[in-house]
Amino acid sequence: MYFLYILKSLSFPKTYVGITDNLNRRLAQHNSGLHFYTKRYIPWKIIYTEEHSDRIVAHQRELYFKHASGRKWIVSSKTNPN
Repeated sequence: MYFLYILKSLSFPKTYVGITDNLNRRLAQHNSGLHFYTKRYIPWKIIYTEEHSDRIVAHQRELYFKHASGRKWIVSSKTNPN
């Protein structure tokens, strides 16, 4: 099982989109500063997830959210109150 996830920084107006097979471990990694981009904007919280049985499908969704129309959805959705 793979998860698409969207993180929101609690300190800065930043979001991050990724995929993983273990949400708890991956969030801990982001909040521990193990990821180059996200360590600058710690702490993070998960604001959105999708579950996929196929890694390829999860990756396709990740690419959608990393492009203009997906970013627009993130900004306008209720998952991002700022």
